[in-house]
Amino acid sequence: MKQLTSAQIRQAFLDFFARHGHQIVASSALVPGNDPTLLFTNAGMVQFKDVFLGMDKRPYKRATTSQKCMRISGKHNDLENVGPSPRHHTFFEMLGNFSFGDYFKRDAIRYAYDLLTGVYQVPPEKLFYTVYQNDDEAYKIWVDEIGIEPDRVYRMGPKTNFWQMAETGPCGPTSEIHFDWGPEACTCHDPKCSVLLDNGCERWLEVWNLVFMQYNRTQADSSHSGQFDDPLPAPGVDTGMGLERIVAILQDAKANYDTDLFTDIMDATQEILGHDDAFRQEHTVAYRVIADHVRAAAFLIADGVNPGTTGREYIPRMLIRRAWRFAHSMGVTKPFLSQVADALIAKMEGVYPELRQFSTAIHYYIDAEEGRFIRALDNALAILEEMIEKMQADGQTVLSGKSAFFLYETHGLPLEITRDLLLERGFGVDEEGFQEAKQNPVIINPEDRPLVDFSVYQSTLNSLGVDRIGNAPYDYDHLSLRTQVLALISEGGRVAQVSQGQPVEIILAETPFYVESGGQVSDTGVIIGPGWKAHVDDMSKPIGGLIVHHCRMLDGEAREGDEATASVDVERRWDIMRNHTATHLLHASLRNVLGEHVRQKGSLVAPDRLRFDFTHNASLTAEEIDQVNAEVNQMILANRPVEIVHKSLEDARREGAMALFGEKYGETVRTITVPEKDTDRFSYELCGGTHVRVTAEIGPCLVVGEESSGAGVRRITAVTGRVAQQTILGRLSMLNIVAYRLGCEPENVEDRLANLLDDLKATRQHIEQLERQSAQSGVGDLMASAKEIGGAAVVVAEISVADSELLGQMADWCRDRMTSGVVVLGSSIDDKARLVAKVTPDLVKRGVHAGKLIGEIAKIVQGGGGGRPDFATAGGNDPSNLPAAMVKAEELVAQVLK
Repeated sequence: MKQLTSAQIRQAFLDFFARHGHQIVASSALVPGNDPTLLFTNAGMVQFKDVFLGMDKRPYKRATTSQKCMRISGKHNDLENVGPSPRHHTFFEMLGNFSFGDYFKRDAIRYAYDLLTGVYQVPPEKLFYTVYQNDDEAYKIWVDEIGIEPDRVYRMGPKTNFWQMAETGPCGPTSEIHFDWGPEACTCHDPKCSVLLDNGCERWLEVWNLVFMQYNRTQADSSHSGQFDDPLPAPGVDTGMGLERIVAILQDAKANYDTDLFTDIMDATQEILGHDDAFRQEHTVAYRVIADHVRAAAFLIADGVNPGTTGREYIPRMLIRRAWRFAHSMGVTKPFLSQVADALIAKMEGVYPELRQFSTAIHYYIDAEEGRFIRALDNALAILEEMIEKMQADGQTVLSGKSAFFLYETHGLPLEITRDLLLERGFGVDEEGFQEAKQNPVIINPEDRPLVDFSVYQSTLNSLGVDRIGNAPYDYDHLSLRTQVLALISEGGRVAQVSQGQPVEIILAETPFYVESGGQVSDTGVIIGPGWKAHVDDMSKPIGGLIVHHCRMLDGEAREGDEATASVDVERRWDIMRNHTATHLLHASLRNVLGEHVRQKGSLVAPDRLRFDFTHNASLTAEEIDQVNAEVNQMILANRPVEIVHKSLEDARREGAMALFGEKYGETVRTITVPEKDTDRFSYELCGGTHVRVTAEIGPCLVVGEESSGAGVRRITAVTGRVAQQTILGRLSMLNIVAYRLGCEPENVEDRLANLLDDLKATRQHIEQLERQSAQSGVGDLMASAKEIGGAAVVVAEISVADSELLGQMADWCRDRMTSGVVVLGSSIDDKARLVAKVTPDLVKRGVHAGKLIGEIAKIVQGGGGGRPDFATAGGNDPSNLPAAMVKAEELVAQVLK
């Protein structure tokens, strides 16, 4: 076999398919931008899902990728095997080639065989093959055309060799290629050991899976009878080969962790921790877990998934904590995981430049999460040990879900780590009970969305006989456009004409209107045809290649085929453009002021405001907001050009362009640059939105709000242009009014207000002093009213005081004058009843309990309270019943003392 590095193996795959007419497509992000039901991208075909479903079109019919993937949830969640298993990983790369209605089984099989045996020089006798039990076509290609011996091609059932996207929809047979490690690698010890047994034997390694999307399943069919499988008009091919597996084969490594994809990372770990080779060998599982989990966490953070407590963000948090737990088991006490990440970045940045681009964020979040867990781990482990001892004493073998959730919620111990630790001691955990106890599930559930019938849109697009219609071929330079009405849709169906007053969806040959995307709202405006006018309320793109104008007919009757003029609301568009360019400046400034860990997590670009969500663990100080405001407005006043350039996604990423979290990008992207100087970029982002031509066109920009938007996410709201001007003028007007009321000039308002507040504070202190003196003078009167009950002095009274603190002090002063006594005072403060009780120590011994006493009388004033035997307080909503409460208090004290 050819000796190659992992980088050479990856590139050889892509180069091979490029030579055979495939477009090399960059890996999409780990957060799928086109499928909210997926937690993470888990296969190469995810970014092409809409193409296979006919909802999107690409300018090519053949593609090849090396796709970043995560499998750590649902049916793919076998985390406990990561480390002990030689081939299980959380993050991995999937090499794939795809055909969208172009070639099919013959070419897919030929390509796979030629690459493995020709380019990679894998010995043909080491390869075995499977096909679906009824797929005679694939079987004959392998045997008759490729020349594989029949006894090396196995027919297998739907469990292993039939693929379907869901119960209905695209589906088809598969063909798998397996590598034989030889009889000495057999772990099943079956004399008839073969791929056909499908028993998990380590001798056989599935290398490549070829999926033939051949049918459309119209009804669920668990028996795979085929009676509900209609042939697809344009069959497709989706193949996947794990990079880690083919590298292991070509580098003759029985474990993926012994390939250069991992050895560099583990070598760095050994050097950082100062271990010798024998120690590393003894702790192989820990080294593997650290390498795998740091790799996965770094890629997640680079794609904008920062550690958190719910949803996607829980995964990097759990991975970092689990990596540290294994480090802790080796006696490690100091943080080091971000240093391990440096080895990964150095290894992979050439292929995935986002690792270097966001290395600061990777360090920031790994260090922060590692530090938090180090502080919490010892206490969590001690509590878990107590739980285990109790289980042993009670003869139990499974930790309750509530206990596991307590460790998670209170001490930050992820369920996965609890499970690992228990398994090591021979115990289990009630995972279902844990999920029941947990308020928010870890795994994101598919969004609840109303069902939309897209068939009318697809049939409309098909009937028009074109691949793509909608946007005019320029960067929103024109706000009005002469075009043609291609189709009208009303009440769920296509119509030939529509009249005044009716809602209608209009499809134009070309349009100047922007469709909501990337946080920017859609344009509005009008479409005017011969004798009719429609107002455009909203825009949408229900399927790839089709743009729909959602309109209200204002006048006349529109017909298919009409010539029409589509005009955007110019004033509204300008407001949106100002806000969108300002959003880019704001993003760049936040990274300058707060640090490069700042990443966009969401945005809203509307005509009246912009809203920007970003990663940061603390609220912004007033000084930081002032810095951001000043820097953004400085860039606006500098009147820098806003440069729009189209380039390949790969080039843009390598140059450091910022991408929107979770957004789906094509191979060619639109970049927006605002240069700080002739050679330096202040802002550089991938963006398809509308922007001003130079920054001065934004006008003033003003941050008007900053708040939390979730764990580790802050939100800034700002206004620009006309709205900012109105806001500034409004605030200046208010300043003038305040200055007039204070009797000073506007520039002296702060000093004047400070003086007034100082005067007010002094006056309040004087009043409090007078009230205190008055209250102290009233203590004598209260003591004079004391009754002697059972040999003790009892003061029960309703008094008038300014606040609860003074009420408590009055009770203290009374008790301090008593040798043996009880004080119960009540007062109406801010329309609420307030109660306090004090008891001397000797009466506590005789059974007088302040807490129980106050609890009983609080009920009378519609309240509650309690406290210690010698001191208690309460409150209530009905101060009018204070006299009755005082009577009851005296009765209760008398019952105890008499």
